[in-house]
Amino acid sequence: MNEFAQIFETINFGLIILDPELKVRHWNHWMARHSGIEAKQIIGNPLFDFFPGLNTPRFLRNSQAVLSFGNFSFFSQKLHHYLFSFKPIGAFQTSMFEQMQQNCTMGPLRNSDNQISGLFLIVQDVTELASYEQKLIQMNIKDGLTGVYNRRFLQTRLGEEYNRSKRYGAKLSLIMIDIDFFKKVNDTYGHQCGDAVLQSVATNINCHIRKTDYLARFGGEEFCCLLPETDLPGALVLAERFRRVVEAQTTLCQEHNIKVTISLGVAEFTGEDTAESLLKRADEALYEAKHSGRNRVVSLPSPPAQ
Repeated sequence: MNEFAQIFETINFGLIILDPELKVRHWNHWMARHSGIEAKQIIGNPLFDFFPGLNTPRFLRNSQAVLSFGNFSFFSQKLHHYLFSFKPIGAFQTSMFEQMQQNCTMGPLRNSDNQISGLFLIVQDVTELASYEQKLIQMNIKDGLTGVYNRRFLQTRLGEEYNRSKRYGAKLSLIMIDIDFFKKVNDTYGHQCGDAVLQSVATNINCHIRKTDYLARFGGEEFCCLLPETDLPGALVLAERFRRVVEAQTTLCQEHNIKVTISLGVAEFTGEDTAESLLKRADEALYEAKHSGRNRVVSLPSPPAQ
């Protein structure tokens, strides 16, 4: 291995060689740099002494398959994210991933008699690629201005949650939200301040929903909040909380303190609803809220059973 040592030490990915007992025989410079464990510390010792988190049935099963049958095994970032818990490097230290994202390949090493004498692990840092893919996903499902979900994603989720409620009888509610007199904000303070108000309203509402709820910008100054596992009384309580939070907030823009209110329409899924009719009833309730004085929450009676 000495004649290849220079290559092993300069390649830009991790290379580990293990004996049949999974003791470390080789640990290249890339692994030492990212783990903080020098080769002289780990060589000759069981890998699990330094990385107990790898001592899992899956890792052991794959290792045995390599050693016994000469199989190759691949640990994909999309499924496993990483094998070795390393911090991202460079610009990715503050990325969306707390750990370096890795693709890892495991394969057999054979001696001159073609007998399997150990296995190798190649560890590749794919954090940059994974971050880029994640950003593309976010661009497709998030509103660029407010950071909440976009209308297309919301309608997809609404269809999925509707099907689940229809099949299992789960509760489902919807809140439509509109900023009152938003055109006046744009006309008075300019579109830059209008954008700041949209961002502020979205952020404040988003802080008061569960991880299982979905807030989306539905268009212009209108938002929609999808509430799985929530009945009408629960949705009305949450809608009133949204109304009070926004009424109390002040958006500072270009030395202007801007205050707005919102109107909200609430609807609960019934067995007679379609996804479209549920959305329509919430929108009709919003229309009623705006035309009965604004800055209020309205729900309309459910349609009678057929």
